[in-house]
Amino acid sequence: MGGGSTKKRRGAGHRGGRGNSGGNKHHWTWMVINDPNHFGKYGFKRPQKTIQNFKPINLTYIDNEIEKLLADEIAVKEDGQIVLDVTKMGYNKVLGNGSLSQAVTIKSPKFSQTAIEKIESAGGIAEII
Repeated sequence: MGGGSTKKRRGAGHRGGRGNSGGNKHHWTWMVINDPNHFGKYGFKRPQKTIQNFKPINLTYIDNEIEKLLADEIAVKEDGQIVLDVTKMGYNKVLGNGSLSQAVTIKSPKFSQTAIEKIESAGGIAEII
């Protein structure tokens, strides 16, 4: 029961080490069969400060919610034109999905090309800040 006279219960030494030990030496065949990509470097990770995360908003949402945005004073009327700064809402890019039913001046750090065309065709201004 206790394995007193046998030599097979010597712990990690009998099994050739704990964990991944011996993977490059005496457990090499196990590594080749079961984990062939264990050794070596693969891929490339870009530094996080070079990655820009865009939070986009569509023209459809702006057109549907413009009255509510005016009521909440996120958008304001200046000289008869509605002015909306999307950064106040937490967005940093305007996409061209949908259309505008009225002229709106939209301020944003980035615009898609179709968004600029649709804003200007509705009589508004796409202002990059």
